[in-house]
Amino acid sequence: MYLAYIPSPSRGELPLGPIPLRGYAFCIIIGVFVAVWLGNKRWIARGGRAGTVADIAVWAVPFGLVGGRLYHVITDYELYFSEGRDWVDAFKIWQGGLGIWGAIALGAVGAWIGCRRRGIPLPAYADAIAPGIAVAQALGRWGNWFNQELYGRETHLPWALHITSDEGGRVPGYYHPTFLYESLWCIGVALLVIWADRRFKLGHGRAFAVYVAAYCVGRAWIEYMRVDDAHHFLGLRLNDWTALIVFLLAVAYIIVSAKKRPGREEIVEPEADVPGGPDAEAASPEAEKPVEGAKAEGTTTEGAKAEGATTEGAKAEGAKTEGAKAEDAKAEGAKAEDKGGATAAPKAAGEDKAAAGASSKSAPTAGES
Repeated sequence: MYLAYIPSPSRGELPLGPIPLRGYAFCIIIGVFVAVWLGNKRWIARGGRAGTVADIAVWAVPFGLVGGRLYHVITDYELYFSEGRDWVDAFKIWQGGLGIWGAIALGAVGAWIGCRRRGIPLPAYADAIAPGIAVAQALGRWGNWFNQELYGRETHLPWALHITSDEGGRVPGYYHPTFLYESLWCIGVALLVIWADRRFKLGHGRAFAVYVAAYCVGRAWIEYMRVDDAHHFLGLRLNDWTALIVFLLAVAYIIVSAKKRPGREEIVEPEADVPGGPDAEAASPEAEKPVEGAKAEGTTTEGAKAEGATTEGAKAEGAKTEGAKAEDAKAEGAKAEDKGGATAAPKAAGEDKAAAGASSKSAPTAGES
């Protein structure tokens, strides 16, 4: 008898009137919202605009859902196209079945389209949303709990998962809760990426590569514990091989990228509204007023200078006029002196003659002496 275990929900949906709220879909939706919220905070911290992450997610999320479903249907085609199966079930995504490998691959295509439309480098965007994707996976794994699927081998541990459904070949019992293991692992991956990004200033897609590599390590050992049907190749499940290959590619990218493009991007979004940026100055009405005032003040100063120049000119003209008058006065004086000199000369000559005459009259003769 088990004294402690994780119970499974009796049903995977909650009816809300005519629309059933399915636990699997609810976990996926919550995960998307959390990923966009966290990615937006990190994008703004890198110097991007608020809302850009959500705008690009409009492209990435639908592509990711389609890619995840395609990967699941292709790798487990016998569930939908073998004898006695209904191929229409391949479109019933709410019943579970999303491959993270396909979701990331095709989701990246959608993100690339969105980034290209906004003129944003895809690696920088991927770095910003990497921890959010890991958190979204952690929340999405609880959808497997609602559907009682993807559990591990039987166990007697106190945190064993109690499976009660016998649909789809399930055997009721107590199993390893691999959904919980992967959920906790993804939370750890998110924290690792955030720490590494702050510590080493990761850029050019390397934070995203750290997320991919760390997730693959956990997925490999968790996949090894699962007992659901899967294709095997050389003794390993297909997802184990996928995790190994993707891990090696992620590590190789980190090494090569660090050598070719060290550091991180200085600008992640052109003309973003960052503090002190050109957009902030142009958008601030308070910043415009001093400029206008300065212009007006400058105009006044120029006017004062012009008036000063005019006044100085007037003074100079006045000085010139005074100088001209002084020169005229000197000229008049010179003329007066000339006239006075000419008149005085004849008078002096006449006086000399009169004096000479008087002298001759008054001089005595010799008999009189």
